Amino acid sequence: MALEHLDVLIVGAGLSGIGAGCHLSTKCPGKSYAVLEAREDTGGTWDLFRYPGIRSDSDMFTLGYDFRPWTDAKSIADGPAILNYVRETAEAYGVRDKVRLRHRVLRAEWSTDDARWTVEVQRGEDPQSLFLTCNFLFTCCGYYRYDQGYTPEFEGRERFGGRIVHPQQWSDDVEWAGKKIVVIGSGATAVTLVPAMAKTAEHVTMLQRSPSYVSALPGKDPVANLIRRLLPTKRAYSLVRWKNVLLTMFFFELSRRRPDLSKRLLRWGAKRLLPKEYDVDIHFNPSYNPWDQRVCLVPDADLFKALRGDSASIVTDRIETFTEKGILLDSGTELEADLIVTATGLNLLALGGMQVAVDGRDVALPETMSYKGLMLSGVPNLALTLGYTNASWTLKADLTSDYMCRLINHMDEHGYDQCVPVCDDPSITKQPLIDFKANYVLRSIDQLPKQGSKPPWRLHQNYPRDIRILRHGPIADRALRFSTRATAAQPTEDRWLVAS
Repeated sequence: MALEHLDVLIVGAGLSGIGAGCHLSTKCPGKSYAVLEAREDTGGTWDLFRYPGIRSDSDMFTLGYDFRPWTDAKSIADGPAILNYVRETAEAYGVRDKVRLRHRVLRAEWSTDDARWTVEVQRGEDPQSLFLTCNFLFTCCGYYRYDQGYTPEFEGRERFGGRIVHPQQWSDDVEWAGKKIVVIGSGATAVTLVPAMAKTAEHVTMLQRSPSYVSALPGKDPVANLIRRLLPTKRAYSLVRWKNVLLTMFFFELSRRRPDLSKRLLRWGAKRLLPKEYDVDIHFNPSYNPWDQRVCLVPDADLFKALRGDSASIVTDRIETFTEKGILLDSGTELEADLIVTATGLNLLALGGMQVAVDGRDVALPETMSYKGLMLSGVPNLALTLGYTNASWTLKADLTSDYMCRLINHMDEHGYDQCVPVCDDPSITKQPLIDFKANYVLRSIDQLPKQGSKPPWRLHQNYPRDIRILRHGPIADRALRFSTRATAAQPTEDRWLVAS
């Protein structure tokens, strides 16, 4: 029986996958496609995370799609508002009808002779796999594991008499009103949880082994809202988007070139929002430089407001062991708790965990190299979405989708069936894909593809530069090889034609 065939299969129906479908619908309108989603609904991250206070850690004028303006008054938006925006976009562009829920991709095998992918899919609990074929495979799975977060091994965990929950497994039956809570962690999730839970809890303690940089921003951007009152929606959105992109880039570059100055600015910002006697240098003075890890944004200074009252506090110490009543610290202090929240990070998972093979050989991702941050060396007709670490994820996701539509149209125009990035420059050396010192990255960086020391193999964390390369630069270059099925009978080393 013939397998169902589509021109493009998109894997993942989160922010990136829905955006990819929108781009395909408008820029490649003749192409058939489906969006395969392993979970029971669309929305990805914004459907998965349900913990108190869940919100964006980027402003919505850059986290929003470039083709669909964010119109809400809040610049730093809560999770339900973002989820609604993603789902409304899917409906508006007809992408929702292309989504197939509870379809988990297990394996994808490329055949050069046929110039197509055969994709193995598990549907819900059905033990019988479904197989689909496609010309182009576009993975929009993010880079972390959805079914479990990262929790270190804590001594004595089994002794604790209360409840322990990871934010990624938050459920409606978690109770915190009137209770003593310890949130373990210092990243974006922890600084979100503390002020949200402090509103009704007896007390919330943020227990951190080491501090993170935290910066307060207005929840509503007054400049953005003024511009939106004066200009038409699309023009205002574009202007505010660029304002925020350039401000973020400026602070990132300042942090890289003048880290001491950036440290002083962040310290001053925290100090002016906390009581005079507060020990800023213990609780808000990391050992690393700003933007070696992401700077945590708190809208309307909500974390600092909570710390100024009696409902929240920060303890910087190491855990010796869990006890029946809470957590015993290295200092000898015991933190009593009814509920412990382990906001201790993510587990990385490339390509959503799917196995990829080319002509019968499994692809070892760490042996591949990233081409322009969106394709892999030696892997034909496959793209992946990898957002920025120093800016909004969607900025790069939009550019990736735009480029892939251009690539597909270029191949149609020239009669090509397949394209593959090939690195044959001996002067290019491999480097880690992500230059980022966050623990969740360092734990798993060896499992990811590499980047190269020179373009087009180097991953830029620079939106304006990527616009020039991905949106306006030529598709054809020496590293991207094109072929037709007629050339498939040639020896492997001669099969790929250098694009001219």
